[in-house]
Amino acid sequence: MAKGGSVNSMVRAFEQIFARYADVAISAQSTLGPDARRATPAQMAAYVDAFRGYIARKYGKRFQEFVGGRIEVNGVRAVKSWQEVRATAYLKGEKPFEVKFLVSDKSGQNLFFDMVIEGISMRLSEKTEIGAMLDRNRGDIDALVADLRSAG
Repeated sequence: MAKGGSVNSMVRAFEQIFARYADVAISAQSTLGPDARRATPAQMAAYVDAFRGYIARKYGKRFQEFVGGRIEVNGVRAVKSWQEVRATAYLKGEKPFEVKFLVSDKSGQNLFFDMVIEGISMRLSEKTEIGAMLDRNRGDIDALVADLRSAG
């Protein structure tokens, strides 16, 4: 990421980072909310895959803002059944800001399931956005998956 590159290369790099360090399945299920319970296993698998690509495109496009920046970890604290990793992001030309990574080992390894930037939860923001997309699709999970594949 520090080297920069085209938007497409940044999106691919972010998707690799997201797939490696995030608990994509838990994040995806959480953003789908109660509707995840009515999804078939095939729909859920398609949703998780579409969610990963959607997040990579949406946030990967913003990774150029991080070129030449750094993130410093300030500490870790236990919260319920997970850990909160507190960090400060330093971007060129920007005032430093707080980032928290919420990390759990529920999937068998320590992965982040949410990122909170200056008090705004990525997971909860996406839950609202995806809920609105599902509403526009009249609750049709297959249509939501198709929208996620083209959005971001």
